[in-house]
Amino acid sequence: MPDVIRLSLAAFGTVTVLAVAHPALADTVEERRAKGAAVISKLNNGIPQNNLENMRREFPFLAEATEAYALGDVWSRPGLDDRTRQLAAVATFAAMGMTDLMTVHARYALNIGVTEDELKEIAYMITVPAGFPRAIVASQALARLFDERAQATCSVATCESAIAPTP
Repeated sequence: MPDVIRLSLAAFGTVTVLAVAHPALADTVEERRAKGAAVISKLNNGIPQNNLENMRREFPFLAEATEAYALGDVWSRPGLDDRTRQLAAVATFAAMGMTDLMTVHARYALNIGVTEDELKEIAYMITVPAGFPRAIVASQALARLFDERAQATCSVATCESAIAPTP
C-alpha cells in the first residue's frame, strides 16, 4: 500500500478514535457553539457578551472558534465548576498581564458569587509566580471594576443586587 494512502487511513482512524473517545469532538460546530452560548448566558446573567458580539461582526471565524472551542468544548467540560474555572482564568490573565481579559473573567466571577475579597487574593497570590508589577496592574484593573460595579445602577429587569453584566 502506498505511503500516502496508509498515512491518510491512519489520520482518518485517529480522527475517528478521537471523536469517539472525546464526545465534544463528535458534536457538530453548531452544537458546540450552542454549548458555548449557554456558558456565556450563564456567566453573564443572560446578557450577550459585547466583546464576543463585536468579534462576531469583524472576525466571525475567531468568534466561532472562541464560542465553539474555548466555551463549547473547554469551558463545558466536566471536572471543574464555574467558580474554579473563573478563578483560574482571572489568575492566569492577571499573571500574563492581560488585564482586559482578566476583567471580563473577574466580572463573570462576581456574577456567579465570587467575592471581591477572593479576587483581591488572586492579585496577592500572583506576586509569587508573576511578580509585583503584574499584581499591581491587576489590582488596579480590579479596583476599577469594583468601582464600576458599585456605581452601576441596575433595573430589576437587567440585573439584581447591583450585579452588572459584562459589557
